[in-house]
Amino acid sequence: MGKLIVIEGTDGSGKSTQFRLLTQRLENENIAFRKIVFPQYSEPSSTLIRMYLGGEFGTNPSDVNAYAASSFYAVDRYASYKTDWGEFYREGGLVLSDRYTTSNAVHQCSKLPPMHWDGFLNWLFDFEYKKFGIPAPDAVIYLAVDPDVSQRLITERYHGDETKKDIQEKDTEYMARSRAAAEYCARTLGWHRIECTATDANGAKSMRSVEDINAEILAKLNSIL
Repeated sequence: MGKLIVIEGTDGSGKSTQFRLLTQRLENENIAFRKIVFPQYSEPSSTLIRMYLGGEFGTNPSDVNAYAASSFYAVDRYASYKTDWGEFYREGGLVLSDRYTTSNAVHQCSKLPPMHWDGFLNWLFDFEYKKFGIPAPDAVIYLAVDPDVSQRLITERYHGDETKKDIQEKDTEYMARSRAAAEYCARTLGWHRIECTATDANGAKSMRSVEDINAEILAKLNSIL
């Protein structure tokens, strides 16, 4: 089997930018790898995800329970594994993923009371890794961002147009709960945590520079590989 490394973070963590920079760096160094991004919005396997995020099952994330929503994303990953990168991985290839089952852990735990998180995580990993048969990641690099900073980044992404946000991005309480769940997962599941927020002398919080964060990610990846 190969190696599967996941870059994880809540919405507005700068994860997509960091994933792009990381894969560009590996390409420039002629390192053989396969990159995957979830959800696969352009593929039929993401239909239920797009309906969910578009509010067709309810305008609040909690309108779809954690187990049902997890199954939407799990099917998308299974389809990708079977049709795209599974053979490459089984033959020993390196796979880098922007989000994975770990995103279900973060976003769906947030719908449940903390006392139920461990039970949900046990169910989730059994569901995807054993029953679906997709591989568990060898390592997860988690980009931690203060919720207020991430909200500012999401607003900037859409140039202030709130209508472009999906149902998760619009719900600030949900986003805060997702951050708490992400921190719990990082601690209990042994994720490699990278703090992406800096605080100045006046207590104001902002993102560290893209280059600074990327350098830390590369150092962490090198230590993993």
